Amino acid sequence: MPRMLDVSNEVRAEIGDEEADRLLAGDSAPGGYDCTSCRTPGDPEQERTSTVLFIGDETAVLAFAHSTCLPSQVVQVTEEQLLGAARSINGDATAPAAPAQAAQTAPVPAAPHQAAAPYVVPEQAVLGVTSGLVLIAGELHPALVVEPTAPVARPGSLGSGDDFLPLLIEQGFMPVTELSTAPSVLHGWSVLLAVGQLHAVLQPNPNGGQPVAWWQAHQPLQVTEGWRAAANKHQQVLLFAAPVGSIGRQPREDLLRDALDRAAANGRLVTAALPLAGL
Repeated sequence: MPRMLDVSNEVRAEIGDEEADRLLAGDSAPGGYDCTSCRTPGDPEQERTSTVLFIGDETAVLAFAHSTCLPSQVVQVTEEQLLGAARSINGDATAPAAPAQAAQTAPVPAAPHQAAAPYVVPEQAVLGVTSGLVLIAGELHPALVVEPTAPVARPGSLGSGDDFLPLLIEQGFMPVTELSTAPSVLHGWSVLLAVGQLHAVLQPNPNGGQPVAWWQAHQPLQVTEGWRAAANKHQQVLLFAAPVGSIGRQPREDLLRDALDRAAANGRLVTAALPLAGL
């Protein structure tokens, strides 16, 4: 029975025609695998399967996913993220990938977590990122709430204003005044969920090529089973962003929702739905 394996042109360009043809012929693809997105078993002889190539600075890992979970694609990640995630993957879930070897760490649990902001001027603001489930129109959605620790100025600006929301609006995020409907998908952006943990929010590369990290965790961010299940169901994550002082660190999801509602009502919230990229 022929293998129902999808190797995209961008994956083929990275691994080479010879390796791609070996995969399609079944010489180097697994007989079965754990989907790199939903972590449930898959079989390339029974269901359409995507090849997903994760590339770090020196290492590459080729993983497999149900085509209904992820398309075949190349995802650029940091070497630390790649090595940390790959060590948690079952050996059968990866195959050798050019140009470097597949490596294999135990996930490091992390609390809601801060990392360097994308626009750091001049106060070294960091982004606080909190995960939670948000109820919209009677359905639970996985969400990430992003709030800087200080005002974020526009690159090159000498002023002291806060341009965090205008900068995101220019990228395609939409202002909201109430959380009554789920936002539309912002194509080109994605959320990297690696082995059930949150690693990064990726944005389009302004110079072209593979996406780059807009935010990345110092250590993988542990998410709940409910959050991961909702993310796998919707195959996307809602990202909400608000200026410093709008949300705060909320210990419960109901309090987080109240803070989001207040920020939206005050015109201090933007949002978008970001597709999943998984490992």
